[in-house]
Amino acid sequence: MSHGNIAFSADQNGAIPGEEMKKDENVRRGNWGNQIEFVLTSVGYAVGLGNVWRFPYLCYRNGGGAFMFPYFIMLVFCGIPLFFLELSFGQFASLGCLGVWKVSPVFKGVGYGMMVVSTYIGIYYNVVICIAFYYFFMSMTNLLPWTYCNNVWNTPDCSGVVGGGNYSNGSSAALMANVSEMINHTAKRTSPSEEYWKYYVLNISDDIGNFGNVRLPILGCLACSWTVVFLCLIRGVKSSGKVVYFTATFPYVVLTILFVRGITLEGAINGIKYYLTPQWSIILDAKVWGDAASQIFYSLGCAWGGLITMASYNKFHNNCYRDSIIISVTNCATSVYAGFVIFSILGFMAHHLGVDVSQVADHGPGLAFVAYPEALTLLPISPLWSLLFFFMLILLGLGTQFCLLETLVTAIVDEIGSDWIIKNKTFVTLGVAVIGFLLGVPLTTQAGIYWLLLMDNYAASFSLVVISCIMCVAIMYIYGYRNYFKDVEMMLGFPPPIFFQICWRFVSPVIIFFILVFTVVQYKPITYNDYTYPNWAVAIGFLMALSSVICIPGYALFKVCTSEGETFLERLKNATKPDSNWGPALHEHRTGRYTPMLNTDLDLSKEDQSIHPIKKPEEISLTIQGSNGSAHNPGANA
Repeated sequence: MSHGNIAFSADQNGAIPGEEMKKDENVRRGNWGNQIEFVLTSVGYAVGLGNVWRFPYLCYRNGGGAFMFPYFIMLVFCGIPLFFLELSFGQFASLGCLGVWKVSPVFKGVGYGMMVVSTYIGIYYNVVICIAFYYFFMSMTNLLPWTYCNNVWNTPDCSGVVGGGNYSNGSSAALMANVSEMINHTAKRTSPSEEYWKYYVLNISDDIGNFGNVRLPILGCLACSWTVVFLCLIRGVKSSGKVVYFTATFPYVVLTILFVRGITLEGAINGIKYYLTPQWSIILDAKVWGDAASQIFYSLGCAWGGLITMASYNKFHNNCYRDSIIISVTNCATSVYAGFVIFSILGFMAHHLGVDVSQVADHGPGLAFVAYPEALTLLPISPLWSLLFFFMLILLGLGTQFCLLETLVTAIVDEIGSDWIIKNKTFVTLGVAVIGFLLGVPLTTQAGIYWLLLMDNYAASFSLVVISCIMCVAIMYIYGYRNYFKDVEMMLGFPPPIFFQICWRFVSPVIIFFILVFTVVQYKPITYNDYTYPNWAVAIGFLMALSSVICIPGYALFKVCTSEGETFLERLKNATKPDSNWGPALHEHRTGRYTPMLNTDLDLSKEDQSIHPIKKPEEISLTIQGSNGSAHNPGANA
């Protein structure tokens, strides 16, 4: 039997140079321009605001370096295996988070759950980006507005760390007296940046139910943020793939500049020690492990649907195994690197105030919008550093936001699937962006920060864990791990490594399940500084979390009821069987058990067979170059 080996360049097939692979362009749906675009987009998606303001904060809250242990345990046994699972899943079928569930239609609710999670995150994530936009615009000045305590929004408790402004003569004696007063009244001390954040930017209300007025400057920045996201996605992955060359790389330049500047500051070493010194007593708290797991999911983007969506635009034979390792390691290394940048500044601040490192940081986004802005006022040419820092935050946020929006748009377009909707995908993108903007408006009110943190704590927390667990079980045990391993081998030229096979089948689901149990047992109601959320707000938080999970049993019940069969068991069996169209998107890739003539479980209809004439195995067999350099025939082992 003769096989045709056709070589294409890396930019044509998404393979690394030197790999021989057939051209597999999905003309109707579109593909990435090259593999670099996919990797950079995925890095931009995974590396987001959370790496800067969530990961360092979780370290600070969970005992510094002790948090690294559960974090990397979760990364190795849950994060990377699930990342590879989702990339291979989306790439194999070339479909978004809804379409891929042709593998077992009864679980399509998992796809809807992913859409709900992406919707919640997309709404509040862009609000954080818009606040970064606001700070960026406000940094275009000679003197940063949060430098001194002599503004109309400041309170008597305000104590700055920069001489001048609210001091009578700006002398060093006056500054020392002020620092001494701060040390004696650390409980009351508030910084100019904290008061600027609370009383000017947010103009925060006293209760989550007291919305007050919409903050028009924030609303304007939200409109600006959504406009940028839409324009970058106007041509789908074809346009966003070009934008990420800048948005995914420039943040590393800024991080490095800030790192070099940070470690040269006095007291920075104390902050880094606090970051790295483990407090092992805290490691027994299940909440630490829960935070580690949710941070891995949050940071890598597992269970959001974005990984499946981005991988669906890959060429069929792209080596997504290699990509998953590169992207996961890059993401987590960035988190640790950003921690050094943040903690060097916290150490510097603590040294100035004469307090412990743990006392100088606010919760949540306040770490990026309070601690850092204050530290920047102490540096020469502070507006320049501020512009750089907030520009970096904007780029980090946009990289993730691109994928969140594309996930929703792709799911809608794939589900409808008509030629008209594919040609007019831009209008779908516009529609989703407008709805996202309107749903984000309540978060720009005076109570907006309460709602933002509520969504962050509940909408994207334990529901991600549940979705991931069910996805693992559905693919490994309902569809069948042997089938899936063959699919991966057919696509990559080699089966998944043994470690990943074991993790997918046993380790990841078990760890995820126990983390879920521990998180529920150790649950504590949400607070923001001294404010405790009322019960009705917490109830709304739980409803948001449940709204994504409830899609799974809800759709499963619907699918079983509408499936063919006389008895319940027959309907259940038919609902879990792969759809007749499950498999590679392009007919030329439907080899082995996906060949219509050889296919028994996945028969194509007569209509499909008329569109795709049945070929002999000899005519459709292709030699795929494996990663180890050996030729592999996907039909041979089917």
